[in-house]
Amino acid sequence: MSPFDLFPLGQPAFVNNTIDRAAHLRFHDDRLITLERNPSTRAYVVHRDSILLKRDGEAMRALLSIDEALGLGANPGTIFLGLRDGAALFGMGISQGAAEALSGRDDAAVTELRGLAMQGGIPPDQLAGIAMAKSMVSWHQRHGFCANCGTRTAMREGGWKRECPNCKTEHFPRTDPVVISLVAHGDKCLLGRQQRFPPGMYSCLAGFVEAAETIEDAVCREVFEESGIRCTDVTYYMTQPWPYPSSLMIGCRAKALNEDILVDRTELEDARWFSREEARLMLTRQHPDGLTGPHPFAIAHHLVGEWLKAG
Repeated sequence: MSPFDLFPLGQPAFVNNTIDRAAHLRFHDDRLITLERNPSTRAYVVHRDSILLKRDGEAMRALLSIDEALGLGANPGTIFLGLRDGAALFGMGISQGAAEALSGRDDAAVTELRGLAMQGGIPPDQLAGIAMAKSMVSWHQRHGFCANCGTRTAMREGGWKRECPNCKTEHFPRTDPVVISLVAHGDKCLLGRQQRFPPGMYSCLAGFVEAAETIEDAVCREVFEESGIRCTDVTYYMTQPWPYPSSLMIGCRAKALNEDILVDRTELEDARWFSREEARLMLTRQHPDGLTGPHPFAIAHHLVGEWLKAG
């Protein structure tokens, strides 16, 4: 199955969430303990940007029973993600040492998530649940101490809160908003590349929303800072949860007011205008110069694709 089949236009990774978060269950530890012990309960085990897989015949699967997860070295603490088809789903972490101990085994592996998902190694309808697990496990690993008084905090409400036993401050998971924009000027679109991108790849310009800033202002500021292009008429397209570690990509469209690009070399390696035909060839990996667009896994691909479709 091709990446275009896995992530058709308008459906990037992590957006097809089939989980009922069942938030009312987070407040009942006894019910969560009972759910953990239910044979139908499953878990995703994540480590940094990777996921634990178990061999099932010729295939590898990410959905594990709690006993399977613990048997492979997962940490015992669980995060309640919700219910899928009536069965409970939890997120779990695994230490660096336990992950390394699985190296070379035939029955299990800790595999980098993004590449696996791009290749169809995990069904797209499972990616949203994995994103939840990945974001939440990462948050707990980074926020074990109270930012107010420095005391070690404790997990509460099925993992959706940490509480300080000393000053009673409550800490909740955060999501960082990021704007990502398809900027057009007539029949051309603005794309840039960072040094870390694969050779020849260009994508939409993106950046974090700052404090007390609107989405529209963030689009205009980020695009101008990175490329020297002034924007207007910012409109919303769609969002994509992005668990690296926990962002929300806010897809937007905008119109450019000028064409003269001034690249901020601290942010971008290059930025340029591309015609519709060039953009189409880049998305389909047919550009004569070997240039490529973003993978269908990412919302940037869909921003460019919708712009091409509208033209």
